[in-house]
Amino acid sequence: MSERKVLNKYYPPDFDPAKIPKLKLPKDRQYVVRLMAPFNMRCKTCGEYIYKGKKFNARKETVQNELYMGLPIFRFYIKCTRCLAEITFKTDPENTDYAMEHGATRNFQAEKLIEEEEKRIQQEREDEELNNPMKVLENRTKDSKMEMEVLENLQELKELNQRQALVDFEGMIDRYRELEKREREREKEEDERETKEMLERVLVKRLRDSDSDSDREEQSSSQSKTSCADKPTDILTTDETDVQGASSGGVKRAKVESWEKSVGTLRGRGALSSLVVRKKPTATDKRPTTEEATVSPVSKTDSKTSTGDSTDAPKSSVSQNASSSLSLLGAYSDSDSNDSE
Repeated sequence: MSERKVLNKYYPPDFDPAKIPKLKLPKDRQYVVRLMAPFNMRCKTCGEYIYKGKKFNARKETVQNELYMGLPIFRFYIKCTRCLAEITFKTDPENTDYAMEHGATRNFQAEKLIEEEEKRIQQEREDEELNNPMKVLENRTKDSKMEMEVLENLQELKELNQRQALVDFEGMIDRYRELEKREREREKEEDERETKEMLERVLVKRLRDSDSDSDREEQSSSQSKTSCADKPTDILTTDETDVQGASSGGVKRAKVESWEKSVGTLRGRGALSSLVVRKKPTATDKRPTTEEATVSPVSKTDSKTSTGDSTDAPKSSVSQNASSSLSLLGAYSDSDSNDSE
């Protein structure tokens, strides 16, 4: 792409630079330049503040009949940002600064004023010492006294710095790091110990749970074996003593119905069984009489039906059991009366 950027120009063979007309520009001509405000200022017309560094399109011109050691001085024209009033300032090469001319006032000149005051005092002192030798001696005495005070203050500062230098900051930092390291190790050990204790507690709990589960399984298996060995109908064939012994041994006792508690059974040893008396047959009475033959089958059948009802239908009503027992009592009483006759 360099061939497109042509820097040389073509001059024909008959080119004569003397024929080019010269521009006659005035010496005080002005140029438009872009600059920034060199200091903080305030407009005199509207009171607008213009801070340092604000950019302006200014007109620049050379000040006529003013030079500083052969250096020209330039003047700049700007306009206020609010009221468009013209503000001018120029360069000050003697103080390496800018000087305000008109249209605004400069703000924050404390440093500059102090420097000017110091220069003024120094100039007055030199003028006094020029024609008064006693003033020179007095000024020297003051300077020596001031120098001694400065040296004393400097010595005090050095001693103070030496006292502070005795403190071993590196050692303090090392000790602090060592303490911090020990604290971290201690916290780590405590965490490990707590973790170990928690794991041990969990392990013991699991072992206890497993033992309890095994005991429960053994107990349930033993109960199932006993329940399988015992039949539900065994309670009907066993005697009361067997049932009591089994209940004392740990086996569950059979449930007694309410009618059995109130009336009882004929084959048991209840209150009604004592009222029934059975006659023992003798050797002489081989053949029963006609009345016995007629009554005995009825009594036997009634006794069988009563016993059968008591065993086979335990949930019958109390009134039926009572009537059957009374009929049996009447039959036995009739048979006994016949025998006695």
